[in-house]
Amino acid sequence: MNSNQSALTETLLCKVPQITLAFWVIKIMATTVGETAADFLIFNVGLGLVVTSLIMSALLVAVLAYQLKLREYVATSYWLVVVFVSIVGTLISDYMVDDLGISLVTTTIAFSIGLAVTFFAWYASERTLSIHSIFTRKRELFYWAAILFTFALGTSAGDLIAERLGLGYGISALIFGALIACVFAAYRFGAGAVLTFWVAYILTRPFGASMGDLLSQPTNHGGLGLGTTGTSVLFLVTIAGLVTYLTVTKKDKIEESATPSLSV
Repeated sequence: MNSNQSALTETLLCKVPQITLAFWVIKIMATTVGETAADFLIFNVGLGLVVTSLIMSALLVAVLAYQLKLREYVATSYWLVVVFVSIVGTLISDYMVDDLGISLVTTTIAFSIGLAVTFFAWYASERTLSIHSIFTRKRELFYWAAILFTFALGTSAGDLIAERLGLGYGISALIFGALIACVFAAYRFGAGAVLTFWVAYILTRPFGASMGDLLSQPTNHGGLGLGTTGTSVLFLVTIAGLVTYLTVTKKDKIEESATPSLSV
């Protein structure tokens, strides 16, 4: 086995957190930050879509490279990557729609196919899509690729429902919130944990984006008028508080004894 293969398959401690209520709260808030922070940098700061995309992509590469070097789950690093993936996923969708003129229907289909291909390759290689089996760098790379596609897909799907179908941010948030509740109910009644996790993960993206737009957009556009700055700061402070709590208490850390074997 060469050095690259060894690095990819080296056994680590599980690199992701336990799926708790705090996980979903932070994830939805990170999603909202992805929507509002991208708008803030593009419009309020005046960087424009392309420059913002380049800067955020470079920062994502940096924080992801650090995350991949870690041998175990570290809350601050993990959630920092999630926030940047959220921002970049939003920007990818916006760039394809706004600058390249690709329709939201087309981008939604394209990102769905990309996510399906990622899942197919992941399962073909590892025979599992369970996030609790993320204990090699190869599996972690599949995991982050899937996460990026879920954010981009959620952005396009959310914009398609809220804007192109004219339902508005509040109704869109209610629709996606109801769908998430249905997924949770399906899980409670025995649906597969892996399937329901990934469906919920996809749905929380447009739900969080709709909530972000509802809070930040002016009232004459159907929002509550908090602005992108206020919404971003509020949610970033909340995320920081929750991540600090989890770092101190380690309530979301999977114990070493729970790490599965490579045969999973």
